[in-house]
Amino acid sequence: MKFTKIIATVAIASLVFVSCKKEEDKNLANIKTETSTPKEHKAIAAENLQTASFEIEGMTCAMGCAKTIEKELSNLDGVDKATVDFDKKTATVVFDKTVLNQENLTKTVQATGDGKTYKVSNIKS
Repeated sequence: MKFTKIIATVAIASLVFVSCKKEEDKNLANIKTETSTPKEHKAIAAENLQTASFEIEGMTCAMGCAKTIEKELSNLDGVDKATVDFDKKTATVVFDKTVLNQENLTKTVQATGDGKTYKVSNIKS
C-alpha cells in the first residue's frame, strides 16, 4: 500500500512539472515575440514636438516598475522617445502635441499599475 502511494505521488508530481514547463515555454515564446518586434514610430514634424518631464511616485524597482512604465509610454501613438529614471523618480517624454497631451501621459503611467500604485506630479513642458 505504501509503495502504491509513492508511485502515485511521483506520477502526479511528474505531470504537474511537465504541464507547468509547457505553459512556461508558451509564455516565454509570447514574450520573445513581443520584445523582438519593436514598434515603429511615425516621423513627427519638428513644430509638433513637445517634451514633458514629470515625477513618478510609487516605483519600487528599476527593472520592473521603471522599465514597464517606459515601455508603456514608448508604445503610445505619438511618442517619439520616453525615458524613465528610477533613481531620480522622473520621466521625460518627447511626443507629438497634436496626438497626445500631458493628461494622456499621466493616465498611461497610472494605468500601468492598478491605478493607485504610481502617482504623477510636477509636470513640466
